[in-house]
Amino acid sequence: MPNRSLATALILSLTASLPALASDWQTVLDEARGQTVYWHAWAGDTRINDYLDWVKRRVRDEHGIELVHVKIDDTGSAVSRVLAEKQAGNHEGGNVDLIWINGENFATMKESELLFGPFAERLPNFALTHPEHNPEIVTDFTLPTEGFESPWGKAQITFYYDAEEIAEAPPSSMSELLAWAEANPGRFTYPRIPDFLGSTFLKQALIAVTEDTEALYVPVKPSDFEAVTAPLWDYLDALHPHLWRSGRQFPANGPELRRLMGDGELALAFTFNPAEPAAAVANFELPESTRSYVLDGGTLGNVHFVAIPYNSPHRAGAMVVANFLLSPEAQARKQDLSVWGDPTVLDVTRLDEDDRARFAQASDNPALLEPEALAETLPEPHPSWMTALQEAWQARYVGR
Repeated sequence: MPNRSLATALILSLTASLPALASDWQTVLDEARGQTVYWHAWAGDTRINDYLDWVKRRVRDEHGIELVHVKIDDTGSAVSRVLAEKQAGNHEGGNVDLIWINGENFATMKESELLFGPFAERLPNFALTHPEHNPEIVTDFTLPTEGFESPWGKAQITFYYDAEEIAEAPPSSMSELLAWAEANPGRFTYPRIPDFLGSTFLKQALIAVTEDTEALYVPVKPSDFEAVTAPLWDYLDALHPHLWRSGRQFPANGPELRRLMGDGELALAFTFNPAEPAAAVANFELPESTRSYVLDGGTLGNVHFVAIPYNSPHRAGAMVVANFLLSPEAQARKQDLSVWGDPTVLDVTRLDEDDRARFAQASDNPALLEPEALAETLPEPHPSWMTALQEAWQARYVGR
């Protein structure tokens, strides 16, 4: 499991330095004005893209920064670009100023020394996350962020279903999910690997079926991989024939999974955004009979971040954008079900009264989970497991 003592020591170190580091913020603001910031971010969801358009307008009006959303379908492509620039000797004029990132991509950039920083503790709004009380804010897939990432939002696997089709209790464990799929063929599936949501489903299943969960929280060892993952492949071999289109085809990503639910092709699905089903109901993408839940014993959760490449020519502008993303205004809008529904990383209980009021949400949406339902969050395995699982899945199932 993640080293909690190390995380605590890091938190104390970062928070102790906040006042001194924040004193130069005006210099950062002055340098940022007039800069164009190229933000490489996943663009697979209309609501997210619309939210980023709003961010563009706000940082332009408030800080004189031109923010360009470079739309990508795989964060790894932005990481590869920065790596290629470093190998070519381009250490000052990089083409990537900000990346939406976490997990194995952060691990790759950190190991290859592709990140600018530490910078997160220099952002005035970082203090609003209160990392001393919320250690997940400074931990990414077991790895301490050490200030090289700024938190942006939270995620946790949440299942959702059509209560008009599933009148009884939905499956509450991975073993029950297999039995349910066998009894309801074609009514469930998961996104094609290497999509991050599909890959997260693999990890959730692996945690449930393997006897050696401790191995998942340290770098993967080839000598252990086969034994640790053998129960997962047995599980998937049993599950796939009962999936949508008999497991011969998979949806590309979470939005396509949601569309299949909206079209009535599926009766049960899942997301990495706990508020997504409720937001989709509010936007008439899913029926009002949609309900959300998490598995007994908890589901995988993590924090997603933004990072600045080491060779960004617009670091000041990127820092100002990252700080704005942590503002109560931006975080509350992001969490709004009518906008995106992505959970905040701020410690709302410690905000002032006016800012706390920004986060109040209507509770009459039948698909919206109560916060207590998300209390059991399973930590992410070491990022090396994500890559290893993706490669093994593709070798085993692609082309079969």
